[in-house]
Amino acid sequence: MFTKMRKTKSSTLLLVALLTTQANASERIASLENQSRDAIKSLATELKSELVAKMKEGGPIAALKVCNVKAPVITSSVSLSKNLEVKRTSLKTRNQSNTPDKWEREILVSFEKQKLAGANVSELDQSSIMNINGQKYFRYMKAIPTQKPCLACHGKNIDKALRESIAELYPNDQATGFDHGDIRGAFTVKIPL
Repeated sequence: MFTKMRKTKSSTLLLVALLTTQANASERIASLENQSRDAIKSLATELKSELVAKMKEGGPIAALKVCNVKAPVITSSVSLSKNLEVKRTSLKTRNQSNTPDKWEREILVSFEKQKLAGANVSELDQSSIMNINGQKYFRYMKAIPTQKPCLACHGKNIDKALRESIAELYPNDQATGFDHGDIRGAFTVKIPL
C-alpha cells in the first residue's frame, strides 16, 4: 500500500509539473504574439502615415516613392526599436527583398485558402516556434487586407504614368491586379528565442 501511494503522489507531482510547464509555455506564446502585434501596429501606423501624407501632397506617384525609399528605413527602424525583425511579404511582391521564405509562403497560401472558405482577412494570423540554422525563433504572420486606397497602385486599373513609375522603380513587379478585400500580403515577425 505504501508503494502504491508513493506512485500516486509521484504521478500527481509529475502531472502538476507538466500542466505548469504547459501553462507557462502558453503564457510565453501569448506574450510573444502580443509583442509581434505591437511591432506590426507600429510599422503599419508609420507606413500609413507617410503614405497618406504623400498621397495628399503628390498623389500615387509620390506615395510610390515613399514605398521605395522610406518603407525600408521605417521597417528597419521599427525592427531595431522593438528588438525583433518585422517586415512585409506577399505571394505577389513588388520589392523583391520582400519575397517570402518557405514558411511565410506556406502561411500565405493557408491564408488564401481560409479567405476562400469565408474567413475575415483582417483576422487571419498564425504563429509558430521553429529552428532555423540551429537557432530557435518565434514566427508570427498577420494578413494585410487590400483596402480601397491600395488599389491606385495595386489594383487592376493603374494610371499609365503610375504604371511607368512602378516599372522604373520595380522592374520585376508582381503586385497588381488586386481587388478590395483581397489579401495584399502579410506582416511577418521573427523573434530569436
